[in-house]
Amino acid sequence: MKKGLILTLVMLVGVLSLFSQTLTVWSSEKQVDFIKRIGQEFTRDTGINVDVQMVTFGDIRSKFLTAAQAGEGPDIIVGAQDWVGELVMNDLLEPIPQSAIELDKFAPSGIQAFTYEGKLYGLPYALEANALFYNRDYVSDEEVPTSIDELKALAKEFTTDETVGFAFVANELYHAYGFLSAYNAYVFGYDPKTGYDITDIGLNNEEAIKAAYLVKSFFDEGIVPQGMNYNIMDSMFLDGLAAMVINGPWAVKAYLDAGIDFGVVPLTSIEVEPGKTMKPFVGVQGLMINSRSENKAFAMEFIINYLATAEGIYQFYIADPRLPSRVDVSQIIEEQGGPVPAEIVAAFTESAAGGEPMPNIPAMQMVWTPMDDALNNIINGTQTPEEALNDAVSKIKAAL
Repeated sequence: MKKGLILTLVMLVGVLSLFSQTLTVWSSEKQVDFIKRIGQEFTRDTGINVDVQMVTFGDIRSKFLTAAQAGEGPDIIVGAQDWVGELVMNDLLEPIPQSAIELDKFAPSGIQAFTYEGKLYGLPYALEANALFYNRDYVSDEEVPTSIDELKALAKEFTTDETVGFAFVANELYHAYGFLSAYNAYVFGYDPKTGYDITDIGLNNEEAIKAAYLVKSFFDEGIVPQGMNYNIMDSMFLDGLAAMVINGPWAVKAYLDAGIDFGVVPLTSIEVEPGKTMKPFVGVQGLMINSRSENKAFAMEFIINYLATAEGIYQFYIADPRLPSRVDVSQIIEEQGGPVPAEIVAAFTESAAGGEPMPNIPAMQMVWTPMDDALNNIINGTQTPEEALNDAVSKIKAAL
């Protein structure tokens, strides 16, 4: 595919006076260096320069919204799937023809995450979903829990004045969602043909309330201490003071560098009740094209046949070790290695495969704060799960 498109582009180089001769990419720090290297290959093949600019990840979306609406900004952005709805509604993303890519090479959840109203608006390069880390100094491979009851029993065994047996960020929806989804609670109703139904909110139904009581039980039973947050949890695992934590693949390299002997269990293998397993949120990172760019054809070529190839996504993985979005990258990892052992990649891949993509519609932005507040109130005991979740859903509906 690449050679045919390159020949076409080379023929276009003679009329480049009609176009800008530089593709501009906005990326966060971890991806800049290798995108520059791949950009040099693209320049050799096509004559088109690639300017990769580092922008703090948290600033890319807001800066792109402002710049693109003014007819400026980059040709390509590296970002998250939950940006898609807002950017599409502002007519700022260019659809990518599905016929131009090898769909069967990408994880279905990654493609779904960048699909909005039936059109594909980005190519995924990485997936991420929470899993259960366990420190082998406390829990052996043979003891890993397969149910919440087993997890609680193990956690209590290793809970002391100085150590915690289990910790997770219970007051944030992103980290607690696996418990809710295990009982079939949901954010918005979803139909593959019509997308999300924001009038159908499943965060205060009977199943969600049951899950909230389960989350609260970790505190009531003295397993997770009050005041637990991400930084405390992460530091305790790094220091060998936590037996088990729920965290994402972004934490793996730091734990490896710290010399922690740990394993990873997919959340999808842990039952809250017989037949009901946890389904974590799946976040997806990807590459999107500015619909107002004068270089859309070149941007499409650079993304499809350079950045989102198996080798390109392997380079994303090396720079930022999250789950590769292409299924054929696992073979490259086996052959060439990488910063994360293959068995850990496999565990996270399994967790993501059974998870649920975070809704990529603008309405999702109205969900986070009310639900985080509700979870805080449930944990602190200032509201019952019923009261807190009903209040949260009322606030979400009012905001919508």
